[in-house]
Amino acid sequence: MSTFSEHVVTWQRQHGRHALPWQNTQDPYRIWLSEIMLQQTQVATVIPYYERFLDTFPTVADLARAPAEDVMQLWAGLGYYTRARNLHACAQQVLANWGGQFPPTAADIETLPGIGRSTAAAIAAFAYGERSPILDGNVKRVFARHFGIEGDPSKRPVELIMWGLAGENLPVVSSTTADDMRSYTQGLMDLGATVCTRGAPDCGRCPVRGTCVALREARQHDLPTPKVRKKSPERDTGMLVLERDGCVLLKMRPSPGIWGGLWSLPEFALASGAEAAWRELGVKAQEAFELPVFSHTFTHFKLHVTPWHVRVDEAAAADGAAPGTGLDKAEWWWMPVARAGDAALPAPVKKLLAGLFVDGGLF
Repeated sequence: MSTFSEHVVTWQRQHGRHALPWQNTQDPYRIWLSEIMLQQTQVATVIPYYERFLDTFPTVADLARAPAEDVMQLWAGLGYYTRARNLHACAQQVLANWGGQFPPTAADIETLPGIGRSTAAAIAAFAYGERSPILDGNVKRVFARHFGIEGDPSKRPVELIMWGLAGENLPVVSSTTADDMRSYTQGLMDLGATVCTRGAPDCGRCPVRGTCVALREARQHDLPTPKVRKKSPERDTGMLVLERDGCVLLKMRPSPGIWGGLWSLPEFALASGAEAAWRELGVKAQEAFELPVFSHTFTHFKLHVTPWHVRVDEAAAADGAAPGTGLDKAEWWWMPVARAGDAALPAPVKKLLAGLFVDGGLF
């Protein structure tokens, strides 16, 4: 092996992570599931979601045949919901086009929804021992420091340089085994996650410290080059918590889009006012309270939400019908508050409902 890869493989086998729930398996389904969940999400957060998914969908066929709502419900709270939609679509393609078996090469795996080059290579390395380079965010940080690469790693010219280095530093062909590739791939991930961390790199434990440019030049905190961050746009919206008989009214969010495929509270433009919004839904307020504003940060903007808690006067519904009767059942749902803990709701909405109803023993 090359000196770099040899050091990484040896270190990983002695000091790397070996007890994560998705390790010690060559099942591509389990490996793929973990790789998708771990995108932009920390290991500790992923573990309970991963275990619940496997309990509910033990095979890719089970996931493919599941209703989309069930998939979104299990994903709720994990964030970046496009991943969940792609996860479901990917499982369906594996079942329909590959006989329920994951493709045997990284190139074929990359053709599936939601799987990029690095993720495909990681799946192929762990499942099949394929010799393919990876380049996730942690590995970019390791390469930027070790090889002294200037520039924003998210920019295409810098990324191409890193892909070149990723290929050049693979274990060499003549001596590489499938286990070497698994250890090397996992070792790069472990280095970035546990040693060459963003804020406090532990250079004394690094297996490749002897050839690290950043350590030699004391530039660990200069590399990788920070992104030039623009101020995130801010948006304002209102939400209605319409309550009647232990239930709240929810609306299915359109997909694709923010929180697409999840149930959420009806929104309204603040300029129009909350009262106009609940009247438009065919309800009359018995009492209504404006709640404290809360904020939620997405990847590209920050959302400020003004919620209103409205107790619906059922007796005042037109013709004695329950409010909301005319709403499309595919898009609207009077959800029992007691089910909020398990429903496919965005995390901030679930938190809001918990704050309103948990003291009353409903949630």
